[in-house]
Amino acid sequence: MRKDCLVFVGSLNREAPYFQGARGVGLGVYSFDEETLETRKLAETNDVDNPTFLSVTLDGSRIYANSEVFTWREGTVSAYSFDRASGTLTYLNKQPSLGSITAHNTITRDGTKLLVANYGMGGGGPDRAVAVYGLEESGALSAPLASVSHSGSGPNAARQERSHAHSITETITGGTAIVADLGIDRLVSYRIEHDGNLTKLGESALPPGAGPRHLALHPNGRFVFVMNELDSTIASMALDEASGKLTLVDARPAVPAEARDSNHCADIQISPDGRFVYGSNRGHDSVVIMAVDQQTGALALVGYVPCGGATPRNLALTPSGGHLFSANQNGDRISIFARDAETGMLTDTGRAIEIGTPMCVKIVR
Repeated sequence: MRKDCLVFVGSLNREAPYFQGARGVGLGVYSFDEETLETRKLAETNDVDNPTFLSVTLDGSRIYANSEVFTWREGTVSAYSFDRASGTLTYLNKQPSLGSITAHNTITRDGTKLLVANYGMGGGGPDRAVAVYGLEESGALSAPLASVSHSGSGPNAARQERSHAHSITETITGGTAIVADLGIDRLVSYRIEHDGNLTKLGESALPPGAGPRHLALHPNGRFVFVMNELDSTIASMALDEASGKLTLVDARPAVPAEARDSNHCADIQISPDGRFVYGSNRGHDSVVIMAVDQQTGALALVGYVPCGGATPRNLALTPSGGHLFSANQNGDRISIFARDAETGMLTDTGRAIEIGTPMCVKIVR
């Protein structure tokens, strides 16, 4: 049986002082055959400014791309449709993100809303940490329905001088959103109301200076895994769905001790069966593999695999779990790894999508 996938890629096409060049083309779509490992470009557009993060509907027909542009007091979120038959991308509309350095977005599980996180730099403008949009039947974005702001700081003066909401993730059962705020070392939980408003449920603290960035959810809904950018750790947390409270179960270094001072963690993904988590290490330029205890959520190191490039910003697993893609920002390539479902280990296939400054990769069947 053929295992064909669609691969959506956001790549940097505008310079920013905190990135090392912009050699990308914006938004691209590729096909990938898991049996032959063949990739083929289907469509691309340079009309999106710095699409550093994407969300894609499960059928691949709608794409929501954040624009992260330095000096803009507000980013934007653009909606596109993709037609498989003709291989065409069509612009639908865009909306302001209500905050700067727009970092992440999530389509709600019921398909009615888009949740957007703004990292935020400096001050001025709306400066909202999170904004909520409705999704119209056409796939277009409504005007913002609601937004919230965060305040506070952390011990790392260079990176935690203020709140920095880095991602927003909806829980497995739906209806609760968890914001990873790198600037205040907290996971902030909200109930997503029917009208789009966010009702705060609570905050869960991580160790000072951890810098939570991205989350991965165990399919059983009981555990949340956190990639901490600043102290290069992966944390396992138990989730109480009713209260939104997260309690630390375990935390493990994501890199060897000698590499921690020069490393910044980025993305985290979990295998479809919940047995392994994968994290990207920028600096160590590796993918770390951790085994997950299915009863307790405890983590155990399996190993590290070179990312096949430099600065692995984002990871994606194919729906089958058979392959992992690493978007190597400064390597100008998306490396393709075969994954052993039993051991969790990755093997570089030598295949890749060659593209300038890839920032985000999403894969659907």
